[in-house]
Amino acid sequence: TLMVDGWGMTHLTEYDQRYYRAWMHELPPMQHMQRGTTLDIHHSILPQTSIHQPDPSKLIENAIPVDGIPGAYVLAPVDMVLHSMTHLFFNEEFSHGLRDLSDLELLLRGFAVEPSFWVELLTRARELGLERPLFYGLRYTARILEAPIPRETLLAADAGAPPAALLPILDALWDRALRTPHASTALPATAIALFFLYLRAHWMRMPLPMLIRHLAVKGWRRATEEEPVP
Repeated sequence: TLMVDGWGMTHLTEYDQRYYRAWMHELPPMQHMQRGTTLDIHHSILPQTSIHQPDPSKLIENAIPVDGIPGAYVLAPVDMVLHSMTHLFFNEEFSHGLRDLSDLELLLRGFAVEPSFWVELLTRARELGLERPLFYGLRYTARILEAPIPRETLLAADAGAPPAALLPILDALWDRALRTPHASTALPATAIALFFLYLRAHWMRMPLPMLIRHLAVKGWRRATEEEPVP
């Protein structure tokens, strides 16, 4: 239907098509042939190979109709927030990390006018198995942007924290990644932090054998500009 309306596929190599269609949470991105705009079609919020697998049917069940646009829906407020947290803290690229964190902080401020929001957010994270990105999202919006999050909410979100021994390391990594990408603001070892977070994101997205093969394919492409066998 979209192709009839002027949208064409990008990422047309055999490997990319298989990578998206067999393993990912979205179709290969589509681009409008006249406008040049890009469209992502997602069927979940994390790849099918990820160690975390929130049930997309639960997101659809709670979706809210858009006023004035029949058939159009948006995610419920708590699901918007969890999607934003998941996208940011499972990502491997952080050129817009601070912007994404600011978007998340604005969502929290906007939805917090509802007294039940914080309890619903914690409950929904448990239902979807997204306690870890919830922990990171609340921790770093409060730590970096001083988001006004209730103390009891922060304490309850600690249930999704990583092992205590790793937390200082992760704080150091995220403190470097979630900054404006300009040399004048960079902390020491920022490049190393970004590299480790890049590996972490791929580690969380796919099993080790698949990860090794995928990184090898990307390395081969970069070195030779040739297309590997799928």
